[in-house]
Amino acid sequence: MVGVPRETAAGERRVALVPKVVERLRAAGLDVVVETEAGLGALIPDAHYVEAGASIGDPWSADVVVKVTPPTADEIGKFRSGATLVGFLAPLTNPDTIAALKSAGVTGFAMESVPRISRAQSMDALSSQANVAGYKAVLLAADQSTRFFPMLTTAAGTVKPATVLVLGVGVAGLQALATAKRLGARTTGYDVRPEVAEQVRSLGAQWLDLGIEAAGEGGYARALSDEERAEQQRKLTEATTKFDVVITTALVPGRPAPRLVTAEAVEGMRAGSVIVDLAGETGGNCELTEPGKIVVKHDVTIASPLNLPATMPEHASELYARNVWSLLELMVKDGRIAPDFTDEVLAKSCVTREA
Repeated sequence: MVGVPRETAAGERRVALVPKVVERLRAAGLDVVVETEAGLGALIPDAHYVEAGASIGDPWSADVVVKVTPPTADEIGKFRSGATLVGFLAPLTNPDTIAALKSAGVTGFAMESVPRISRAQSMDALSSQANVAGYKAVLLAADQSTRFFPMLTTAAGTVKPATVLVLGVGVAGLQALATAKRLGARTTGYDVRPEVAEQVRSLGAQWLDLGIEAAGEGGYARALSDEERAEQQRKLTEATTKFDVVITTALVPGRPAPRLVTAEAVEGMRAGSVIVDLAGETGGNCELTEPGKIVVKHDVTIASPLNLPATMPEHASELYARNVWSLLELMVKDGRIAPDFTDEVLAKSCVTREA
C-alpha cells in the first residue's frame, strides 16, 4: 500500500501524488490511501482521488509513504518500522531527520539524490521543480519591475526592451532565460560551466564570458577557490550594473549558496532595477538578500522567494507525482514494493536503509 499524507510545512501547497498517478499505481497492483484533504492546496478534492481508485484514510500505516517535504519529528513517529519513505529529504543539509528515520527503521529514498543519468531523467524531481521556479521567477521580476520587458512601439515613441541577466544556467536558469525571452526581454546568461554556453545561445540569449570555469560533478558547478571567487565577483560586479533585471539560481549541493551579486553591484545598478534571488534557502546569491522577503536597497528591489514551486501547486504537483511514479515503478515487483538495491538509481537515491 502507498500512503499520501497532507503536507504540513508552512506555505507548502503541493501534494506527492495526483489522481492520474494513483490510477497508474492501482494498475500496477498497489493500493493507495490518501489523507483527508491532502490535495486541497493543489485544488484536488478527495473525490477525485476516490474516482482514481484510492481510499481516504490514514496514510502513515502504509508500506510506502510518499511526501514532498521532509517529515517532521512528529511525522517520523507515525511510521511503522520497516516502512519506506519517498520524498525530498535534504540528506546533505538535514542530518537530524536522516538519523531519526534510520532510528525509526524507515528506508528513505531522497528525490534529490536520484542520479542525473539518462535512465533516471523521468525521476529527476529537482529538475521538474526547478523548471517551475525558473518560470515563476521571471513573472515575479516582471511584476516588480518598473519597466516593460518587451520593446513597445507606440505613437508616443519606442520603449526599449528590458535587459535580463541570469546567473547560473542549470534547469531553473535556462527556463528563466526562455521565459524572459518569450516576454520580449534581451537576455544574457552566465555560468562557471562553459559547456552550457551553447544551451544559452540556443535560447536566443547572449553568453556572458568572464573567463572563469568551474565544471563539477552531476551537472553542478564545483566550489571556486578564493582567488577565482574574488576575480569572478570583480567581473560580475562590473557586468551586473548594466542590466535591468538579474535572476540568480546558483547552488552548490550541501553548501551555502555562492555570493555572486555584491552590495557594490546593487548600489551600481540603475534605480528601479530588480534582483530575484532563487538561492535564498541556502543563504542567497546576493549579499543584500533577505530570504523570504522583498526589500529595496539602493533603489533596487531584491526578491528572495522561498519554495516557488509551491506557488504553482497544480502543475508542480503533477510533475512531481510523475517523478515519484517513475521511481516507484523501479521498485514494483508482482504488485508489491521490492526495491532491488543493485539498481544504480535505487542504490544512490536510498539515504537510509533498514538493516
